[in-house]
Amino acid sequence: MTQTKTPFTIDWSSRSKMRGPGDTSLGKLLHDLRDRLAPSALGMSVTYVDDRGMRKLNREHRGKNITTDVLSFPSSTEKGAFPHLGDIVISLPMADKMAKKFAVSRRREVETLVIHGFLHLCGHDHETDRGEMMALQAQLERELLDEAPLAMSLKRGRKPGSKVKKLKDGSRVVVTGRAAAALVRRERVKKEKKVKVRKAVKPKEAPPKRGPGRPRKEAAPAPPKRVLRRRRPAPSRSGVIG
Repeated sequence: MTQTKTPFTIDWSSRSKMRGPGDTSLGKLLHDLRDRLAPSALGMSVTYVDDRGMRKLNREHRGKNITTDVLSFPSSTEKGAFPHLGDIVISLPMADKMAKKFAVSRRREVETLVIHGFLHLCGHDHETDRGEMMALQAQLERELLDEAPLAMSLKRGRKPGSKVKKLKDGSRVVVTGRAAAALVRRERVKKEKKVKVRKAVKPKEAPPKRGPGRPRKEAAPAPPKRVLRRRRPAPSRSGVIG
């Protein structure tokens, strides 16, 4: 007697200009994840967005005004409601950048993001645990994909001498080789310019404080006082000698 599997519906949608893998490429992986981690779930959704849309979601729900690669929104359905597992949102531009960094296909990078997002839907959180979620993710990649696990951040698995470059849209990418050396030179030149400007600029002396109203002119030196000589009385003409 064959046992029928519980139906599992996946809603796919895209708000990105880029094209992402759909049910043909990732359907089996999502069904395997459901059977392994959430056998009672009957549905979920996967949405592709661009960096602008991901930045908006990240700002509204996490308070971070930057783009990211994947966000998960677990469903909080009431008892007796349709057992919807939740929603996974993936930024295809970020997935494409990480795929180029690791020299893999975009589909391969999205597979890692799907597993990561699915674990979040099931209640796992790598920001609060002691590495259990990332260890389970690596195990699932090996067992379900038969592939070596990919890193989830720019800092992990970086090559010696690589540097993180901030782009105009706020995102960050890892550069190596000549690009990394050029970035180091630009940072060094900026520091030298700042030092030169600080040395060249001298503090200005504060001007003397002036009181309100028109400035007073310096008084001219007073002329020397004239000495008045007292006149001697003239001799009396009456002939009387006192």
